[in-house]
Amino acid sequence: MGQLIFPILGVIILLLIFSSFFTVKQQTAALIERFGKFTSMRHSGLQFKVPLIDKIAGRINLKIQQLDVIVETKTKDDVFVRLKISVQFQVRREKVYDAFYRLQNPHDQITSYVFDVVRAEVPKMKLDYVFEKKDDIAIAVKRELNEAMMDYGYDIIKTLVTDIDPDIQVKAAMNRINAAEREKTAAEYEAEADRIKIVAKARAEAESKRLQGQGIADQRREIARGLEESVDVLNNVGINSQEASALIVVTQHYDTLQSLGEETNSNLILLPNSPQAGSDMLNNMIASFTASAQIGEQMKKTNKNKEVDEANRNKDSDGWQD
Repeated sequence: MGQLIFPILGVIILLLIFSSFFTVKQQTAALIERFGKFTSMRHSGLQFKVPLIDKIAGRINLKIQQLDVIVETKTKDDVFVRLKISVQFQVRREKVYDAFYRLQNPHDQITSYVFDVVRAEVPKMKLDYVFEKKDDIAIAVKRELNEAMMDYGYDIIKTLVTDIDPDIQVKAAMNRINAAEREKTAAEYEAEADRIKIVAKARAEAESKRLQGQGIADQRREIARGLEESVDVLNNVGINSQEASALIVVTQHYDTLQSLGEETNSNLILLPNSPQAGSDMLNNMIASFTASAQIGEQMKKTNKNKEVDEANRNKDSDGWQD
């Protein structure tokens, strides 16, 4: 019997010695209680506690943690929307006691404050402004959480609005609006492109017409210069200007007939085109020029006589007044 007691006592002593030592991981804190009362806090490394008297009440994580909270609420324009709020928080080293003993469930506490803030801020905004002002919502959540959780030993590192999910029908309507806006923008660009093409085409046509008119003017100028030279040549051989002009017109008439005759597929008929037509045209033009010259001379004499009579009347009128 005595031989069994010593081995048993040895085993018990070894167990007590081994249970007196424990390790604490990095970024973790262990809280030690003695008979149910907090005595000390231990950080990373190998630690010692009194066996059978001290016990580890719990361990608390000192790393940055993240909690995702999904809140469903209504906007100012009566649209139901779901927001996903990501809260990054950390237990402060100097407040481990408060974080462990004062707050039973930190996740539930943080969730409650997030719900309270989001449901107070979002109903003030229309749906479009919820997307635009999501950073303001995140700042409001962080401010409220910092004020509430600091007393419990928690530090709010950052809050983010990571997702905004409207009702499925509202989302479909928004997609249709965006598609219509893009189609409108595309139509405006296409209309502007068509306008540019029309303006460019009009400018090109205007430039073509201008060049065409300039070419016609140059052509007529050269024709007039050639006619002038032809008249000068005929005057040098004793043919006056009227006869020369008539002769040139008749010559152009026969040149035109010759050009028409060279065109095999032409349906154009020039009248008159008889052999006697050229001679009659020449005589008629000479007679017309002669009559026109006579009428011109007569009009000059008549105008001159009128000017003389008018001058005499003015002279007699001036003498009578004197």
